Amino acid sequence: MKVITTLASCFFLINIAIAIAKPKNLKNHNSLPSGPEVTKSLLKKFSKNYKNNADLKKLKNEVLKFSGKAVPALIGVMKSKKYPDKSRWLATFLLGRIVGQKSVPFIAKFTKHPNWIMRMASLKTLLALNEKKYAGVYVDSLKDDSFIVRTQALNNIRKLKLTNLSPHVWAMLYDKRNYYEGNKKGKDNKTKGTNLIKTVIKTIGDFKFAKAKVPLLKMINKDKYDNIFAELDYSLQSITGKQSPRGPKKIKKHFWHRIALSEVTI
Repeated sequence: MKVITTLASCFFLINIAIAIAKPKNLKNHNSLPSGPEVTKSLLKKFSKNYKNNADLKKLKNEVLKFSGKAVPALIGVMKSKKYPDKSRWLATFLLGRIVGQKSVPFIAKFTKHPNWIMRMASLKTLLALNEKKYAGVYVDSLKDDSFIVRTQALNNIRKLKLTNLSPHVWAMLYDKRNYYEGNKKGKDNKTKGTNLIKTVIKTIGDFKFAKAKVPLLKMINKDKYDNIFAELDYSLQSITGKQSPRGPKKIKKHFWHRIALSEVTI
């Protein structure tokens, strides 16, 4: 069943490619290579292990020149592990650029690909296409095995302003994989927030996720969260609408402590 679905997706995209490549001027079209010739030529070029970005740029420009005729080759590169990661990454982006929104269902499937680079390329392409309908894909990717992929999924949600996914973003704070252990022995060897955690906190603030207010008020007054204090302060100001006083951390902590007491009283 999966094979049939995949083949159907491929034929669907190839049909779109044919439509895109349909010439307006038959005379000029006769001088262009045929579809099979384009596919064979591009597959050969994508198989090279490019180390120079200038060479990759040339390949990109050639693909864009062929437009829809390049789609079969791009699909072939994306689906086969025999091609270098850089080529598969480029093919994913170019497929999105040439086919546009109609490529989204196919590209979204690669967020489940065994290769983290393909999962990453898929998410980045969906972001470039400003794709907001595949929220479930982003939610699943927030729990990806790869730290980099989780970071990209969060970036997609943040840039696309998918505020309805705030609870899932908040849940990232409870994933131990998003923290790191201090390298020093003794008391300094404790779990600390990474840049990903800082982004989570800021996103929660930008999305004004009200349910996070009380937990954030508790966190900001604990010394173990001092390395993400600035982000906690930022988000609390955004969620509560209250401006913390200027000055050292001690003054700000006292301010939020008083706010926390009032919340408990209420």
